[in-house]
Amino acid sequence: MLENFAVIFEILMVVCFGFSWPFNIIRAYKARTAKGTSLYFTLLIAVGYIGGILSKIFFSAARGPEYWTALTILAFVFYIINLVMVSTGIAIYFRNKRLDKLAAEQNNA
Repeated sequence: MLENFAVIFEILMVVCFGFSWPFNIIRAYKARTAKGTSLYFTLLIAVGYIGGILSKIFFSAARGPEYWTALTILAFVFYIINLVMVSTGIAIYFRNKRLDKLAAEQNNA
């Protein structure tokens, strides 16, 4: 029973983080600049989500198929969704970095 509460709070954490990523992605895409964006911060968050995903996989290996309750599957899915969004943010960072370089070249020409 307590494990269910732990997973519910884990889902709450991942969902709250997840709601912020679309706003970040849209802002970065519209800004068309990498200025003010920390690649290292975003990469650390991605590593954290990968850790959450691996945690679920290792717990499953240790406890067997009964580990995969509906709540656990839901948490796993949210980790993956968040990782996809963070990866999108990283891709936009590199796009914006390229746009910054092109703008700098045009200003110097």
